[in-house]
Amino acid sequence: MENYIHELTMKVRDYECDLQGIVNNANYQHYLEHARHEFLLGTGTSFAALHEQGIDAVVARISMAFKTPLKSGDEFVCRLALKKEGIRYVFIQDIFRKADNKVVLKGVVEAVSLVNGRLAESPALNQLLAPYLPKE
Repeated sequence: MENYIHELTMKVRDYECDLQGIVNNANYQHYLEHARHEFLLGTGTSFAALHEQGIDAVVARISMAFKTPLKSGDEFVCRLALKKEGIRYVFIQDIFRKADNKVVLKGVVEAVSLVNGRLAESPALNQLLAPYLPKE
């Protein structure tokens, strides 16, 4: 079980579903991204504010394992855990269907920071996210 530090509840909209009546796989990336953005807002800043400081957190890699499909109208919760590996921030993001708490998706999103357009550690981002990292 992950040590989740953030969760966001959402609901599937009709237009996110494909002809099979289930959420199209590409929409899950939107759900994960929205949860990361909301998490960042909860820290007191935003991606726009970081960008204005010359700091851009960008996705380097995403892995998603689909377990159970969501359908139109389903409510779900996206839970997020965070760890740091070298220069990468690793977001463990899992989605659960609210009706039965069934695992919908297991995701890992690796992000890095660009400082003034160059791949680099960001002391400001490190300081901002330090309280949310596991204690060693």
